[in-house]
Amino acid sequence: MMLAQEIIRKKRDGLPLSSQELRFFVNGIRDNQVSEGQIAALAMAIYFNDMTLDERVALTLAMRDSGTVLDWRPLDLAGPVLDKHSTGGVGDLVSLVLGPLVAACGGYVPMISGRGLGHTGGTLDKLEAIPGYNVSPDDAAFKRIIKENGLAIIGQTGSLAPADKRFYATRDITATVESMALITASILSKKLACGLDALVMDVKVGSGAFMPSYNQAKALADAIATVAGQAGTPTRALLTDMNQPLASSAGNALEISETLRYLKAEGHNPRLGEVVMALGSQMLQAGGLASSGQEAKVKLDKALASGQAAERFARMVASLGGPSDFLERPQQYLPQAPCRRDVYADQVGVVSYMDTRAMGMAVLALGGGRRRAGDSIDSSVGLSGLIRLGQRSDRPLATVHGRSEADLDAAEAAIKAAINVGDYQPSPVVYEVLSGS
Repeated sequence: MMLAQEIIRKKRDGLPLSSQELRFFVNGIRDNQVSEGQIAALAMAIYFNDMTLDERVALTLAMRDSGTVLDWRPLDLAGPVLDKHSTGGVGDLVSLVLGPLVAACGGYVPMISGRGLGHTGGTLDKLEAIPGYNVSPDDAAFKRIIKENGLAIIGQTGSLAPADKRFYATRDITATVESMALITASILSKKLACGLDALVMDVKVGSGAFMPSYNQAKALADAIATVAGQAGTPTRALLTDMNQPLASSAGNALEISETLRYLKAEGHNPRLGEVVMALGSQMLQAGGLASSGQEAKVKLDKALASGQAAERFARMVASLGGPSDFLERPQQYLPQAPCRRDVYADQVGVVSYMDTRAMGMAVLALGGGRRRAGDSIDSSVGLSGLIRLGQRSDRPLATVHGRSEADLDAAEAAIKAAINVGDYQPSPVVYEVLSGS
């Protein structure tokens, strides 16, 4: 008979755990047979002693299998089941554009997304700016929408990787979130429970990233691609830049508006477009929907120009409880903040540096994010018209949308402090592509 404390002791002493031991412990987390103290002890032992590749794969699979693993075969889908996941950042609305594009190209995208915490925005929070949008449909509705529309962006259901939810909650209060092995298992357990044919990861690098240093981000990307590939899901990971907000806005309703402008081919931020196309190209190639990057680009461009991607987004919104005419009349439904102000730099020059995390925290301070998991969000507030690195600061740095003049004052001060002018050295938007398949 296995004992949780003996598994902890073994890992504490730096010995590798077997797949059976890890599965026993994970099932104990799920079934409340393992205490919070025992979860914390194992997490700390892993934090200090790390895990081998075999252990990481075994932990990921055990957490995946702690709940429902979706099987799409009975639906007889006409294309591959594909998904994308980002480590998060500021103005990162990629999922909202990319999902419809890939669906319009023949993929099926059951995207399980998360909420924002701290300086990063959350895809679910953005979608909940749309009145009536239900991020928690039951499994039957989720599958039906995927079958009919090729796309549904929802939150983690209680049946998908339930052990991860309890494991993460304990890690969050015991300073063990930053373990590479545990981050990898947490991300992948939820994604692999969706029964994917292929996964593409967007790992951010820079001042607004979860892991700001290039070496840390590359290690995470490599770990995710390798573990997922070993677990049976071909995975590609891209390292992309987060030294400035990715979109031209940051804030939930504002990012939904920007998403619609992109999908309706009314213009988009070029950096955002580059990341969307790079990820989309990898998704189509991984799913066998394109044989080359050039073919993928042609298909993605056609899906955008034809309006098919916009139509997929509109159908998803309607099928999940949102307005049926949202695409045509978004401003009738999206909340708007009562106060707004253009923010100008005190010194004119070329924007050379941006503390992207501080920009995200300015949105949070306006009420657009959470300090704690249960905090409410004001969907109307945020920043629009964001300046980019390399542009001259004789134009507004941003337009602030807030509830009061005092809120605008605080945001203005934060934005000015976060942006410097001087000598600018451009950096790539997409640094590297890694494959673990």
